[in-house]
Amino acid sequence: MPTDPAFGQADLTNCEREPIHLAGAVQSHGMVLALREADLVILQSSVNAQAMLRRPAEELVGDTLARLGGDIVEQVRALLQGADLQGPAPLRAVVGPAQAPRRFEGALHRHAGGVLVLELEPLADDVPGIAPGLEVPSGRLGATLAAAVQRISAAPSIGVLCDAMAQVMRDLTGYDRVMVYRFDPDGHGKVIAEARDARLPPLLGHHYPASDIPRQARALYLKNRVRMLVDVDAPTPALHPPVLPPTGGPLDMSLCQLRAMSPIHLQYLRNMGVTATMSVSLVREGQLWGLVAAHHQAPRRLRCSLRAAAELLGEVASTRITAIENYAHAQVALMVRRLEQRLVEATSTEGDWRYALFRNPRTLLQPLEATGVVLFHEEELLTAGEVPSTPELRALLDWVRAQPGHEPLATSTLGVTQPELRSMTPTASGVLAVRLSASRPDYLIWLRKEQLLTVTWAGEPSKPMVGDNPLELAPRRSFAAWSEIVRGTAVPWSTSELALARAIGVALVDIAVQVQAVRLLIAEHQLNEIRASMTDAREPVLVCNAEGGVIFSNDAMRGLMPRSIASGQALSTLFAQPAEIDAAFARLRESPQPWRRELDLATDPPVPVAVRAEVITGRMGHPLGHVVVLTDLRETRRADAARLHLEEALRLAARGTLRESDDVVSAILTNASLAAMDIADARGGPPVAPLLEEVEAAARRAAALYAQIREHG
Repeated sequence: MPTDPAFGQADLTNCEREPIHLAGAVQSHGMVLALREADLVILQSSVNAQAMLRRPAEELVGDTLARLGGDIVEQVRALLQGADLQGPAPLRAVVGPAQAPRRFEGALHRHAGGVLVLELEPLADDVPGIAPGLEVPSGRLGATLAAAVQRISAAPSIGVLCDAMAQVMRDLTGYDRVMVYRFDPDGHGKVIAEARDARLPPLLGHHYPASDIPRQARALYLKNRVRMLVDVDAPTPALHPPVLPPTGGPLDMSLCQLRAMSPIHLQYLRNMGVTATMSVSLVREGQLWGLVAAHHQAPRRLRCSLRAAAELLGEVASTRITAIENYAHAQVALMVRRLEQRLVEATSTEGDWRYALFRNPRTLLQPLEATGVVLFHEEELLTAGEVPSTPELRALLDWVRAQPGHEPLATSTLGVTQPELRSMTPTASGVLAVRLSASRPDYLIWLRKEQLLTVTWAGEPSKPMVGDNPLELAPRRSFAAWSEIVRGTAVPWSTSELALARAIGVALVDIAVQVQAVRLLIAEHQLNEIRASMTDAREPVLVCNAEGGVIFSNDAMRGLMPRSIASGQALSTLFAQPAEIDAAFARLRESPQPWRRELDLATDPPVPVAVRAEVITGRMGHPLGHVVVLTDLRETRRADAARLHLEEALRLAARGTLRESDDVVSAILTNASLAAMDIADARGGPPVAPLLEEVEAAARRAAALYAQIREHG
């Protein structure tokens, strides 16, 4: 196994393993002290202590924090009592003798092994070479944040949201260029929004390979949501001593805002002509969704209040991203319900849902922007659009069946990754398959033909990345855009398309179950085969005779109602509202229109379900029986409860945070409320309760950040 390089010793062959969290150095506009928590003895100090505190690091180590003078000890002890210090907690303090005090701002967090990490940045301009940081008066900052949060909250789509985020962040911080950068499933990134000085060339639409942001850097973006580089050419003072005495190893600087950056990254920025940067993480469901990246052509330092404001906007934007993308799941569910309704109606007239499905191929192709579609069902094959030959399709089915149990299965590079299937590249470079049966190899497969895809990269990925001097690291010396023609690929399947395919597959499984129920009623000699098929249904299904007696229930139904259901037992006895069931069946016998209602099963405790009943008629219009499909509403009710909890939490948060009318906190809470409504209304997507908890946490962090801004601004 290769050995990880030490920080600053990595080259372009092993920078993926560089331990950037063990930098052992700081940016020169601030300093770091490692303290023993028990007695606040200084264990480590950055070597710029002479400029910052007028005492050399060698003299500080072993001394107590109290010897620095001022109120620094009181501020640290106050945080020890009032903050959990799992992340950086802001502070302001005066350090030095009464006749020559210096004011600092910074942060304190707890390190493993009984160690505290204290970061200090000067507030005034009396430290040689360190200019005051950029700040906005607290009154104007509050108004700016309120307007920004309202603009982000009103964004109806990801594109509008990211355009707004780029502009409000540039207005707030004044960087020359602010970009919103989104990651794809392979880790590559694309600039999807940009606000810039008119003198700069545009980078909107540029792609960056995943290697530009190594794995360990992505992990730190989740731990430390805002990162600022003040000057790419400034010195990086080291820590003294190099190792932390209690551990004998380097200080873990994962949470340090002043941590020095990798020499490779600094060279990367120089080659771009960038002097100062700031990045804000955009996080969705615990994963790095993207970044807001700001670049400046001159040194630029933001005060802590502005960085906290940037982090606040990142939290608000992350909440809105969650709401927008989850709302897309709700739209997918609506589209699938309409498709299901059309197929049920067509099945009653044509007798086979498969032919009804392919009667209008656009209903299958257009929503997923597919160029072909194939249905493998009960050993039969139906196609629409542009598809390979039948033997090739049989080979494709064999390959799909052999893949591990991903649902759905998707690729945009079939011929590249599977050379034996390369002949299908022109019509089937992209494959998206959903399984329709747990017991048979039944699949619905969408295809996309090969497309010559022009990708604009910010620097050629295969271009040599060393300078004229082999010892000088120079990643991406040229950032002139170029076009890479990617052959043998199709347009990748998006997250929403995967969700739509999954939902269509579920709907077709349910439709197939209903058709099988009809067969059960009219052909008892096929009973065993049909029972096996219906057992695989994902939704609970009951089949009743014309009088309302249950003649079949599947395994999913037994999952809702553990007690056995006797053959011929009246359907109404299974529910806590039997009179409503009896009345509904009486109406169904007179008018064969589907009946829907939300009821409770007669269990302890009652299980809330959505009931959908369809009457099955014979050739002469006489009712043969009924198919009753149930949907478990417990998760929906839990989601509703989670929403009420969130609303109550927001109300209490407002009461505890707002000592007076405050537009920023109001905007934060309004954004969270809007996100909660969008999320809670989205049925058919991922579980809602965890997303609402994420919204609550983001709102709390945003409100806390603003409280810090007000307190220290």
